[in-house]
Amino acid sequence: MRLDLRLYAIVDPEHAGGHSLPDLARRIAEGGATLVQLRDKRGETREMVAQARAIKAALAPLGVPFIVNDRVDVVLAAGADGVHLGQDDMDVADARRLLGKDAIIGLSVKTLADAQAAQLNHLSYVAIGGVFPTTSKDNKTSIGPQGLRQLVAAVRARAPHYPIGAIAGITEANTPDVIAAGADGICVISALSGASDPAAMAQKLRGIVDASLKKRSLQ
Repeated sequence: MRLDLRLYAIVDPEHAGGHSLPDLARRIAEGGATLVQLRDKRGETREMVAQARAIKAALAPLGVPFIVNDRVDVVLAAGADGVHLGQDDMDVADARRLLGKDAIIGLSVKTLADAQAAQLNHLSYVAIGGVFPTTSKDNKTSIGPQGLRQLVAAVRARAPHYPIGAIAGITEANTPDVIAAGADGICVISALSGASDPAAMAQKLRGIVDASLKKRSLQ
């Protein structure tokens, strides 16, 4: 089954908007998130495993896949569905060997060289960015919709229907531009965690993505 990246929500203890992460994950999944990632750059390992288990339990009744950023060990300990890796993290072939053929494995792609070198056969998807400036992570540059379009084209030249998400600074206002540039979905942190009603915002963003995908399919 093709991985559904339409609304890829990232929960982060440093950008949680006052919510507990399991509750935040549950609410945004109820609103329409199709994939949830735990990203924790500072947490202790035991704390991360406990947090990951709690998020997985919160999402289980909703059937939404759950992955962890960077930490293959936490994925294995918590029984998460997969991992998202950066360019400096574990090699994706090693992650695939450790996690098995059914695990979700994603990779951050920031440059043309990244897009051309990504081991697509070992990956489930790539996430391209940063598309726009953001305060939720350290993005030194942003590529904009045109840069996104170019990197999408580079990946799809290798694998025409490969799942691609877009990340960084994505809001309800710029989501249509992101989807028009070729992404299959949006990876969102602050737009959800900073909302007064994360479930309602998830529902709104999901609606925008779905409408934008439909519009693109008719062009």
